[in-house]
Amino acid sequence: MSGDTCLTTICRSSGAKPKTCSFKEGSLGNKYVRLNVGGSLYYTTVQVLTRHDTMLKAMFSGRMEVLTDKEGWILIDRCGKHFGVILNYLRDDTIALPKNRQEIKELMAEAKYYLIQGLVDMCQAALQDKKDSYEPVCNIPIITSPKEEERLIESSMKVTAFPSPLTAFLPTSLQYTTHLPCLCSFLSSQPVVKLLYNRSNNKYSYTSNSDDNLLKNIELFDKLSLRFNGRVLFIKDVIGDEICCWSFYGQGRKLAEVCCTSIVYATEKKQTKVEFPEARIYEETLNVLLYETPRVPDNSLLEATSRNRSQASHSEDDEGFELRDRVRRIHVKRYSTYDDRQLGH
Repeated sequence: MSGDTCLTTICRSSGAKPKTCSFKEGSLGNKYVRLNVGGSLYYTTVQVLTRHDTMLKAMFSGRMEVLTDKEGWILIDRCGKHFGVILNYLRDDTIALPKNRQEIKELMAEAKYYLIQGLVDMCQAALQDKKDSYEPVCNIPIITSPKEEERLIESSMKVTAFPSPLTAFLPTSLQYTTHLPCLCSFLSSQPVVKLLYNRSNNKYSYTSNSDDNLLKNIELFDKLSLRFNGRVLFIKDVIGDEICCWSFYGQGRKLAEVCCTSIVYATEKKQTKVEFPEARIYEETLNVLLYETPRVPDNSLLEATSRNRSQASHSEDDEGFELRDRVRRIHVKRYSTYDDRQLGH
């Protein structure tokens, strides 16, 4: 039976059920065939399909029967997502594999089904290469300009839409014709913790423990970034005007700032002292985690975590200020009048 005869016979049939048809080896040659692979349509030659010793060659060389529909499309009950890549491999014996591991696994599964061993070997080698190369667990951006800092903080904010609960009580026929809003949206954010450290900003000499405390701040930042990776956006700033300062952001606005430097007025000269307020840093980090949830915290929560605790009472005018203007600034032992020696107990 020739390819033309097979397709003509199928086209003339009026039945809705698929028909079986067989191809004799060498009968079609360069004739084109139409393939329906899981709903994806392809058009290629039998010569391409029979180049390699695969299941496709068995289908189009008479060793296996093929299933066709009334319009002459040859039916293959497989996902057609990667069949175009398989055809390219059959034509050229080489292809550019996908970069995604999942897609490579899907392609390898299809290659195993069609018994294309060369393509299976390529996929296995690519998966092994990707297994040996490890992606970083935690990426910490380093700020190079003030605009970059603004963009990073803005990127932590996103709007999420969900179906309005009001439309759930309407009949399906009215859900698309009613004037009620079909989608509700809320603003979700990822908390941000920024550490600014720039040792070269110092105008005076450092006290004896300052270098150790600066390293302790950096080490704590690294530990927190690994502990809360994916939940909190950690940023390093090495171009700011401070020597060591922590900043905490929630819902796109600054909530608190912990400055770790102070000036020591010694008898002979001024010195810069770097502190390590570990407990305060942990406290402010836990505070920004309250802003991780997509739900907007209530006013009492915003007020409790945004107001300066050192100011217990405010006037009525102060209460009218917007919450975004309230930033808790903590300066650790600013302008001290004692040296860096340990106190006796």
